[in-house]
Amino acid sequence: MVTGTRGYEIGVQSFAKASFGLKFEDINQDFLSFLPALGSKVLDAGCGVGQNAAALCELGYDVCAIEPLTAFLDKAKARYKELPIEWLEDSLPDLKLLNSANHVFDFILLDGVWHHLNYKERKQCINRLYELLAPNGICAFSLRNGPAGLGTHVYPTNNEELSSMALENGLEVVFQVENQPSKMPNKRDVSWSRVALRK
Repeated sequence: MVTGTRGYEIGVQSFAKASFGLKFEDINQDFLSFLPALGSKVLDAGCGVGQNAAALCELGYDVCAIEPLTAFLDKAKARYKELPIEWLEDSLPDLKLLNSANHVFDFILLDGVWHHLNYKERKQCINRLYELLAPNGICAFSLRNGPAGLGTHVYPTNNEELSSMALENGLEVVFQVENQPSKMPNKRDVSWSRVALRK
């Protein structure tokens, strides 16, 4: 088991129900202006049960979705089986199943996954994301802060650390906002930051 998925296996049904109820345009409102031209290649890294990947596909993007927890990926494949999404069981920070020849992306989304990586893994991951981004491509992060939810393997996140790692790897910070309230009910002690990086 990938350490970042610890805890989720006991709450697959409840997590799926909550996730399927989220609207892409609401959760990712800050990133909508950074979406590339329709038809571009997009990666949802840590896609959970696939609601963001499905929304991006329905908008008209060529979507690859990565998820390390088999139970989540199975839910995604079953619910969105009609959509032409490339589903891969793989994990951050290495994303071993992606190769630079076939997988170069104009937009990469990491929604609520960064807090499952430790400092060393984050440094590896930023470098890997740089490799997978097309020139001028955007990498969009939603950073969760607060007590652990279902996922029990968590680390604090902050914009300053991510921005510093980005600059070290040739990525420009083009958007950032902090301390947004959670859009999930009963999560008053959870806040979110959002950061967009451009290659």
